[in-house]
Amino acid sequence: MLAQLSQVRPAKNLRFGFFQQGPLCFDLQYESVQMAEKEKKYDRQLRLWGDHGQRDLENASVCLINVTATGTETLKNLILPGIGNFTIVDGGRISGQDAGNNFFLDPEKIGEYKSKVAMELLQELNPDVKGEYVEEDVSQLLERTPQFFTGFSVVISGSLTLTVLKKLAALLWPHKVPLVVCLSYGFLGYIRIAVEEHAVIESHPDNAHEDLRLDDPIEDFVKFCDSIDLESLDKKDHSHTPYLIILFKYLQTWKNDHNGQVPNTWKEKKQFKAAILAGVRKNAEGVPEDEENYDEAAKHVNTAFVPNKIPPELKAILDDHKCLNITDSSSNFWILANGLRQFVQNEGSGFLPLRGSLPDMTSDSERYVKLQNIYQAKAAHDMQIVSNYVSHACSSLGCGNGRVSERDLKRFCRNAHFLRVLRTRSLEEEYKQPSKAVIDEFTSDSNSDALWYVLWRAVEMFYTTHGKYPGIEDEELEMDVSRMKSFVKDLMKSWGIPGAIEAVSDDSLQEICRCGAAEIHSVAAYMGGVAAQECIKLITGQYVPVSGAYIYNGLKSTSLTLAV
Repeated sequence: MLAQLSQVRPAKNLRFGFFQQGPLCFDLQYESVQMAEKEKKYDRQLRLWGDHGQRDLENASVCLINVTATGTETLKNLILPGIGNFTIVDGGRISGQDAGNNFFLDPEKIGEYKSKVAMELLQELNPDVKGEYVEEDVSQLLERTPQFFTGFSVVISGSLTLTVLKKLAALLWPHKVPLVVCLSYGFLGYIRIAVEEHAVIESHPDNAHEDLRLDDPIEDFVKFCDSIDLESLDKKDHSHTPYLIILFKYLQTWKNDHNGQVPNTWKEKKQFKAAILAGVRKNAEGVPEDEENYDEAAKHVNTAFVPNKIPPELKAILDDHKCLNITDSSSNFWILANGLRQFVQNEGSGFLPLRGSLPDMTSDSERYVKLQNIYQAKAAHDMQIVSNYVSHACSSLGCGNGRVSERDLKRFCRNAHFLRVLRTRSLEEEYKQPSKAVIDEFTSDSNSDALWYVLWRAVEMFYTTHGKYPGIEDEELEMDVSRMKSFVKDLMKSWGIPGAIEAVSDDSLQEICRCGAAEIHSVAAYMGGVAAQECIKLITGQYVPVSGAYIYNGLKSTSLTLAV
């Protein structure tokens, strides 16, 4: 079918000739086929981040600096799910060592530019993704055309000299372009995300409670429940009454007997469950009927009455100075947050907009649809109020009402409970003085993987001084171990913890030197997977990225996230 359509569409007599309805018909069919093929191709990932997340990926532009095994593995895991385009920047040529540990460098093309060969092989993974390459050293490109880097969605960097890395990070920081430093070093891995601010709309918490509002029920929901008399229902209707209605009915009875309070303690909830299960009807022999809806009601007692409070992370967002003081340069996220804040303070009476979704439950179609309509109508009503606040803000800022789309507004309101804002320290701040968390972790636990962060910083000092990595030359291995120990001492002294050198064992110094900065492909593949996952979080605004540095210890198969 697709082949037939591709032959028909270019025909000029169909587009401009006598058969005027032809082009539209075939265009719609062609687009429908394309959409079906895309859904089939990306089916599993669409279940994770939805079609809107996939659109964000397809509009994303990713830059990889330097062709390393870890870098190409990262790109591989971004190209397969369908980013829009990628660019590789590397002025180096392929050596035998490069081809030996990187599946995306052809041994038959030794001597050719790494960026070109890697781009060609990576692009074969997904023909829908566009690839480009720049045969130039990143330091030269930074000097000549620094604005080249600011147009990307994410910049991924492999191993760079400290001077170049700091310069690149300083360039990207004010433009809010995330920099993901990703590398593997022997059996060790390191990822550092540097971004001034990153807003997460869909954080996808693991244990989110349903937004049922039984502590502050919707008026139409109360009326609907009051119209149902459980005792007068026949057997079929009684066993298909949604558990939400059962919970509400029994809750009213409980409140009447307990001064208007909901069951809070474990003992009270146990009593409440027993009262619900006692409502299951019995047959003529006195045996309880099989009523799954009552079992569902008892099962959800522990979660249905969780107080509907604003999470502390969200409260911090609503009280943030960027939310309180929006301007025409504010991002859509902060304009929406400002509208949300006004809703909470006014019409919401301290509550967030209703999500409007219901969980699955045993029910007849009529009453379940009625419940859905009640919740969706309330959610739409709340969203309209937020929309009015946002429109007023946009008008007062002179940026027009069309700046925030209805789709984005709906997504924002439905996920208001789960909003997050990530802010990291800049590389410049990190290298001036490590965070208290790093020092506390390193000094409090001699077995902590924070040790490898310390040693990586010492490796950077080693390279800056000697122009090579420790252990590169076998004959200087022991000398490099001694040099590394000296750099660690200097680092500890600059951090104000000179005595902490005792926490750095000779074995760890030997390990960091003996690998000679080699990339082991299994470690590179793992780190590439982790880095790509973090990039997807940054691109889609879904799930919460690593805040700070991620350390992987392949020697023990352990890992650590450090707030650097």
